[in-house]
Amino acid sequence: MPLSEPIDALVIGAGPAGLMAAERMAQAGRRVVICEAKPSPARKFLMAGKSGLNLMNAAPLDAQIAQYAEARDWLAPMLRQFGPDQIRAWAEALGQDLFTGSSGRVFPRAMKASPLLRTWLARLDRIGVELRRGWSWQGGAFDFATPDGPRSLVPQVTVLALGGASWARLGSDGAWTGYLAARGIPLAPFQPANMGFCVTWSSHMTAHFGQPIKGARLSAGNQSIRAEFVLSAKGVEGGAIYALSRKLREGAPLSIDLFPDLTQGQITERLARQPARLSTKNRLRRALKLDGARLALALELARDIPAAPAQLKTLALPLRGPRPLDEAISTAGGIPRAALTDGLMLQGWPGTFAAGEMLDWEAPTGGYLLTACLATGHWAGSHAARF
Repeated sequence: MPLSEPIDALVIGAGPAGLMAAERMAQAGRRVVICEAKPSPARKFLMAGKSGLNLMNAAPLDAQIAQYAEARDWLAPMLRQFGPDQIRAWAEALGQDLFTGSSGRVFPRAMKASPLLRTWLARLDRIGVELRRGWSWQGGAFDFATPDGPRSLVPQVTVLALGGASWARLGSDGAWTGYLAARGIPLAPFQPANMGFCVTWSSHMTAHFGQPIKGARLSAGNQSIRAEFVLSAKGVEGGAIYALSRKLREGAPLSIDLFPDLTQGQITERLARQPARLSTKNRLRRALKLDGARLALALELARDIPAAPAQLKTLALPLRGPRPLDEAISTAGGIPRAALTDGLMLQGWPGTFAAGEMLDWEAPTGGYLLTACLATGHWAGSHAARF
């Protein structure tokens, strides 16, 4: 039998949602222990910060709430309690000077997650939060595999913040689903969100893998966006693809307009002025300044451009489905709202709350993912503190 230890408040998972829940409970006077399976906390948070930590978005709050689609109604109170304005104040209190980019995304001036995390962990330590590294939850009544052998904790209150099911090597492996299912808690199947898609390319595209396609407008269903995306050996990825990923995952075809600033008539006229003796490739180069990866993409997807130049406004890119779940930036699915109380406590498991990507919501990139993780962690921690 594992050694058993009674404690006041437990948080499992040291990502942003878990750390925020721990902070709220400690501020309310609870004695908090965080158990993290990895040797260091917040690994996915640190990975996100490698290319510039997109902490939040500067859009009006109501517009941000709308980004959460069918989860917007139940997330709204949490986002109003601890949303963009509160996150800004919280980050600045941790010594992070923020700026807003041209896209409305908000970043720390340091453009990294590590300075914020270091300061945050130090503050948690000062208010008495204990972080136990290498403590991996094994299910049961909070049984753990630890560096010192099996241990069992008996908390008065618990917040689960174990993430979704992408980037397992950073800690979000979804293993917790089995533990909750064993307790009869219903779960929505995980699906990739904000992910790339598979494409079968011909060999002539190989030279262009890793190249961005700029200036195009992409459409899927009733949604369109003008943004950059990247060609890869596996398919397509990048901001424009992630923004449309839910529509594409649900089966909407992807259409690419390589010339959103030109009408179909203008394209036809420019091509018609070129000498008939020129090859299609050279016509495109001379008439439309197409070159590099954009030219290769047009030739890959269009059948007979001189005969049907309108194709350049509606290139159809056949997708073979999303990239694997573990490669996704985030995941949809997890614990549905119906399995939770208003305070994010699990129905049928008194004193156990959940937060972050464990919950069944999804949102596009742009600061919305981290905002909801912090907001739900704050909400769960606040309600758990009063349990």
